[in-house]
Amino acid sequence: MQPAVCGVFSSLLDLCIPLKRVIRAVISVTLDRGENSNIDFINTKLNSGSFRMWGPSHFCLILCLWACLDALPVAVDKTKVSTPPEELEPPKSVDTGLHYDRYLREVIDFLEKDPHFREKLHNTDMEDIKLGKLAKELDFVSHHVRTKLDELKRQEVNRLRTLIKVKQDMNGDKGMTVDHQALLKQFEHLDHVNPHTFEVEDLDRLIKSATNDLENFDKERHEDFKKYEMTKEHERREHLKTLDEEARKKEEEHYEEMKKKHAEHPKINHPGSQDQLKEVWEEADGLDPNDFDPKTFFKLHDTNGDGYFDEQELEALFTKELEKVYDPTHEEDDMVEMEEERLRMREHVMNEVDTNRDRLVSLDEFITATNRKEFLEPDGWETLEQNPVYTEEELREFEEHLAREEQDLNQKSNELLKQREELERQQEQLNAQKMELQRAVEHMERLKTQKTEPPVQAKVNALPSAVEILPGDSQPLSQGHQQDLPTHS
Repeated sequence: MQPAVCGVFSSLLDLCIPLKRVIRAVISVTLDRGENSNIDFINTKLNSGSFRMWGPSHFCLILCLWACLDALPVAVDKTKVSTPPEELEPPKSVDTGLHYDRYLREVIDFLEKDPHFREKLHNTDMEDIKLGKLAKELDFVSHHVRTKLDELKRQEVNRLRTLIKVKQDMNGDKGMTVDHQALLKQFEHLDHVNPHTFEVEDLDRLIKSATNDLENFDKERHEDFKKYEMTKEHERREHLKTLDEEARKKEEEHYEEMKKKHAEHPKINHPGSQDQLKEVWEEADGLDPNDFDPKTFFKLHDTNGDGYFDEQELEALFTKELEKVYDPTHEEDDMVEMEEERLRMREHVMNEVDTNRDRLVSLDEFITATNRKEFLEPDGWETLEQNPVYTEEELREFEEHLAREEQDLNQKSNELLKQREELERQQEQLNAQKMELQRAVEHMERLKTQKTEPPVQAKVNALPSAVEILPGDSQPLSQGHQQDLPTHS
């Protein structure tokens, strides 16, 4: 892949990981046993009788294999030997840090499977890619690739919609206003108006978004680190306010002691200088510093064998320098600061060596840099404790900002508390009204029960005492009529 292409994609992705060669592992294990272990192994097997059914041809084959495996390796100078590219195993893909990292990887993977697009990709320079000329080649890729890209886009749109829905629900529960513009910004790497098919505009947006986001990624990381450092100092000062004079004095003395201890470290070589690279050559590679050769050094540390130093490969070169300053077991050493120091070193080398600004260092750029005066006679390198990331004025403004945020939170908290008290008062009123209504219903039920007539059976039982029913007559007579009736003997 050419530098133009690598500038957008290869620095982000390692698209394939070949399998290890099994035969090399087998031979390595065999040699580790020692020069006599193979003879003992074969003799043991022969004497055990497990080979009795084998013929002479089998034993000849075993002897040939044994002769090959037991041969002592010839000492070679690894500076004079180049490893075959097919035997190199590239490192695992490094996450770009973009929120659409997986979508980006999958799209590039499938596009490179199309012969036509891959050819255009290799023949297009960086500026044409940024201008969107490469995206127009999407119309000529195969139907199978386009179908897969459509599927990837639909999956990405669904993922973003779900993510935004969750954020909206979370902000709603917290009583926070939803920033719709910030949410829509997450769709900038694709055309969300058309959520079903992957078109030229989608590829153009993806390329431009990835390029722009990665260029600003380091800047955002620096800002985050500055906030981290200011927050740490602010919390330290706030903690001191809670202590009495004697405890505060001891805490300040301990803090100054840790700062002094952290600053007492060996000399730091200038990143990318001859002294720094020679130290890696000697300690990491185990080679004689007097035999330092830039071209050989480049091939040894181009771990994926693509002919370029990407950002991760460069950062790996600074590990020896960082170990001089930071130790995870020491109280005075902050590992977050170590990663920031690594980032500063990588940025410095990229600015000095990466002349075409494709975020990669080619072999030619590397060799050219080693011939400069700065490579042989570099300036001193100032570490973070010598180059603070914020000023007292910035810290004061940050603390004022925190105070305003705390005040706003307290105000919102008080408002929520008042709303809660009002809701509780309204609930009490509703409960009182409910109880009153229930008592009224019970009173109505009692009145209704009292006005109800006596049962019919009770009236029937009472009739014989008041009237007399004649035989053959179903109607009772009044008492006056009963007196007029004749008496029969």
